[in-house]
Amino acid sequence: MGVPQQIEDQAAAWNGTAGLSWVEAQETLDGLLRPFEELLVETVLARGARSVLDVGCGTGATTLAIARALDGGGVVGVDISEPMIAVARSRAEREHLAVKFVVADAQSHTFEPGFFDTIVSRFGVMFFDDPTRAFANLRSAVRRGGDLALIAWRSPAENPFMTAAERAAAPFLPDIPPRRVDGPGPFAFADARRVRDILAASGWADIEVRPLDVACTFAKADLAGYVTRIGPLGRVLRNADERARARIVEAVLPAFDPYVDGAEVRFVAACWLIGGRSA
Repeated sequence: MGVPQQIEDQAAAWNGTAGLSWVEAQETLDGLLRPFEELLVETVLARGARSVLDVGCGTGATTLAIARALDGGGVVGVDISEPMIAVARSRAEREHLAVKFVVADAQSHTFEPGFFDTIVSRFGVMFFDDPTRAFANLRSAVRRGGDLALIAWRSPAENPFMTAAERAAAPFLPDIPPRRVDGPGPFAFADARRVRDILAASGWADIEVRPLDVACTFAKADLAGYVTRIGPLGRVLRNADERARARIVEAVLPAFDPYVDGAEVRFVAACWLIGGRSA
């Protein structure tokens, strides 16, 4: 039996342009997303977790932060992206942290049954081809009574910063791929009712989906790099010639003027904080 096309597409993207873009922008993204990392660390500590699985761990910032906080607890990061996991492993080695990183699709990977007491994710669970199957598989990796602590984006309408680049670039790039709101993609979990239905169907109980609004900041000096690497526009620009690239970037950057405050870029990220318990 072959691999479903959507899964192939996700693997190709995150082992290709998308994964490489996140590696290149790692420092900017780590700083930008640090408030979410800190929230997940606080959650893990409050719940007394000792064995944690970080799903869609990327270059490992959250996984490593949890490992530091647990001071020797069993922490594993899983991601489909080989280049991102390579960076995560290198970071763990530099810090001498005993963290395990696995290159795998968490939807189908065979985890040790009941090994973890907590599963976390910072924007890493919205890309499953079959999310019900994925969360059933993840539930099997958690002991009875184990916890979920996930962060996912709400709707594009509530996150105008996230779509500013492709909206501004539309006159120049009419064929730019649209953001998907039904998954897999960043906004796949925008509908809270759908999230609850997915988790309930995959066997999770005590499900909570609460709005979370977080102030995010990064340096204005990093804005052009962010715009040209991340999201649909970043994927298109990677293949554009230098002249076209410069023309599009010049046209797009003013769309971010409302978010620029002195030497910083500031916006509010509209997200869900999703919880559940393994029944």
